[in-house]
Amino acid sequence: MVGKIIIRTAQNDDVKHMAGLLAELFSIEDDFVIDRDTQILGLQLLLETSYSTVLVAQMDHCVVGMVSMQCFISTAVGGKVGLIEDMIVTRDFRRMGIGGMLLKAMIHTSEDLGYARLSLGADMRNHTAIALYRTFGFETSNMGLMYRIA
Repeated sequence: MVGKIIIRTAQNDDVKHMAGLLAELFSIEDDFVIDRDTQILGLQLLLETSYSTVLVAQMDHCVVGMVSMQCFISTAVGGKVGLIEDMIVTRDFRRMGIGGMLLKAMIHTSEDLGYARLSLGADMRNHTAIALYRTFGFETSNMGLMYRIA
C-alpha cells in the first residue's frame, strides 16, 4: 500500500535524491549521459533560478518523483511559455497516479504564472509517458527537438 503522497517545491536537501531519479530517467533515454556531478550542478542551478520550478513527489520522507519546468518567451504566442522536463517517478512507484499528480501540479503552477503554452520533451518510444501526457491535453507536434553540445 502506498502512503500519502505530497507534491511540493523541491529544496536543496532534495538534490541528491533527484540526481538518483535523473540517473533512472537517463538510463532509459539514449540522448543523455548519466553523470551525477553534472546532474547535481544542473539541479542546483534550477533551484537557484527564478525562472524555473521544480516539484517533487514525497512519500513519508522519501522523494519518489520529480518534474521541472523553465520559462521561455515565445514569439509564436507572444508571451511566456513553460518547458517541462525531467518528469520521472521511480520504478517501484509507477502506475499509482503519482506522475499525474506531478503533472497536474505543474500545469496549475504554469497557469498561476500566466504561461500561454506548455511544451514538453519526451522520448517518443516511451508510450506510457506519451499516453499520460495526452490525458492532460498535450498533443504531438511536428516540431522536433535538436541538440548541439557546446
